[in-house]
Amino acid sequence: MKSKILLHACCAPCLTAVHEKLVDNFDIDILWYNPNIYPLEEEQKRLGELKRYADIIKANLIVCPFNQQDVDRWQNTVVSYAHQPEGQRRCSECIYFRLKKLAEFAKKEKYKNIGSTLSVSPRKNAVVINERGKQAAQLNDLEFLEADFKKQDGYLRSVQISKEFELYRQNYCGCIYSKKDATKS
Repeated sequence: MKSKILLHACCAPCLTAVHEKLVDNFDIDILWYNPNIYPLEEEQKRLGELKRYADIIKANLIVCPFNQQDVDRWQNTVVSYAHQPEGQRRCSECIYFRLKKLAEFAKKEKYKNIGSTLSVSPRKNAVVINERGKQAAQLNDLEFLEADFKKQDGYLRSVQISKEFELYRQNYCGCIYSKKDATKS
């Protein structure tokens, strides 16, 4: 019998190769909780594509609702680091903010294992994701699946699957700060 896992996903492209890699060993439920994504139209586009892809792969997608208070709490968590480039403390705090919610939800719903698709991105540091994921998991007596999904051509595979299913691929991580960084380059 496969272990059950609640997997945080930020977008459909990040889910593609990660799901493919884990599906033989885990019974996967996917959690959407991303109050960091800016603007609202972008958040809706990413969620819509994630729903579409979850339907294609017949995966259970749980949308964890958030409101302006969640967005404000996220903003207050990262604003001190707004001047930093992507990959620094701002990202670590943003990742932890979302993975804490994942862990809290998982504990409430009786999951034992949690994980994230975030490490499939070449812009994300798997060491940081794993450290923050383990912290969130430990606070809730859960196990965090440590991984670097970009390795062994994981990122390349996510690009291939995204093209195959014509998934929307964004050009920035998601927050207002990464959007500003992306428009500068």
